[in-house]
Amino acid sequence: ADGRKVVVSVTSGARESVEAWSGVLRDLRDRGLRAPRLVVADGHLGIWGAVRNIWPEADEQRCWNHKVMNVLDQVPKTQQPAARRLLREVMYAPTQAEAERKRQQFEAWAQSRGYRTAAETLTRDWERMVTLYRYPREHWVHIRTVNVVESPFAALRLRTDAAKRFKRSDRATAVIWKMLMVAERRFRRLNAPHLLAKVYAGVRYVDGVEATQEVAA
Repeated sequence: ADGRKVVVSVTSGARESVEAWSGVLRDLRDRGLRAPRLVVADGHLGIWGAVRNIWPEADEQRCWNHKVMNVLDQVPKTQQPAARRLLREVMYAPTQAEAERKRQQFEAWAQSRGYRTAAETLTRDWERMVTLYRYPREHWVHIRTVNVVESPFAALRLRTDAAKRFKRSDRATAVIWKMLMVAERRFRRLNAPHLLAKVYAGVRYVDGVEATQEVAA
């Protein structure tokens, strides 16, 4: 309720399958975590299948950073700076209608240069890309990407990469958990935590503005 970010699970798994992710979410549910209003994750199908299994009522938002990287992979390196500029305009559009318009501009740019796969990659799973517009604008910086997970893991990987490998997965899990507990003390809090109660209560937002307020055209 005060905007603090906390680690709730560190679990080892052989792969990111629907079954593995369902086990993680089922454990969280059984330990008392109620259905979240919104789940933010990358494009891996395992997590989305698991969310539908355990918390079908939760909204879903895909990470824009991962989406941009996936699209750029379909564009020659010489054209990636131009593509990145266009994609950032889509990513940071102030309204959903503007995001749709900027997406169409990128598609036209890509199609005209023969990068059809890039245009298709951006369009794929589009509904999950624009869920954020149904949430407060003050929270967009937190829910647009999975940086909340990626940032602490960047420092963690320096330690685990140096160790090369662990003989036992439970020891690796213990080390990773302890490092995340240390990192957690430095996590940045969510902006506008006073809006969290409204979000969880299901208050409707349109383009980041509470629906009871006047929404600018």
